[in-house]
Amino acid sequence: MWEHVQELGKRYGKVGMFLLFAAVVGLWVFRHPTDEKEQVVLPAAAETDAARTEEKKDEASKTAVVDVKGAVAKPGVYEVAAYARIRDVIVLAGGLTDEADETKVNLAAKVHDEMMIYVPAKGEAAPASETTGAAPKDEAGSGPQVAINTAAEEELMQLPGIGPAKAKAIIAYREEHGPFRRVEDLLNVTGIGEKTLEKLKPYLLVP
Repeated sequence: MWEHVQELGKRYGKVGMFLLFAAVVGLWVFRHPTDEKEQVVLPAAAETDAARTEEKKDEASKTAVVDVKGAVAKPGVYEVAAYARIRDVIVLAGGLTDEADETKVNLAAKVHDEMMIYVPAKGEAAPASETTGAAPKDEAGSGPQVAINTAAEEELMQLPGIGPAKAKAIIAYREEHGPFRRVEDLLNVTGIGEKTLEKLKPYLLVP
């Protein structure tokens, strides 16, 4: 090949050889590219932000199931967003009734799954709870333990759902009929039904 280049050089001179050499080099570069396509790599910070955004979306989609009892228009079980507050649940439950004691409920407290919210009536002692407005768990020692056969009116009023009228009715019943033999005997007291009894059971002692 070099002999051909020399022969062409003699024929066309130095300028011709230079042009021929440039053409050969250009052809070789065209057939053997050295540059690689650039790869677009997302910065680590961008990937982290994207992951956090997904986490926030997942968190926002979570819900909590809570049980609302006491002085609300529509007691019951409600499903709310995990970041909801007690005031949001109260709104779903139709709001507070006229008998509700709003001063004993922390409406700004956050809810959590399986939470029970109890709204006491006016004159009713607020039950012991993990947060104000949430009823105590049904576990031994989690709330006041009251002996219904010996408790005074003030002690009975510490129980959830028991105000002055019901406390007096309990005392009047045991004075007339004798001591309670079992918790279910409270159903014979005026103003105490199945729902009230269920709330009372964890806190009652029958000697």
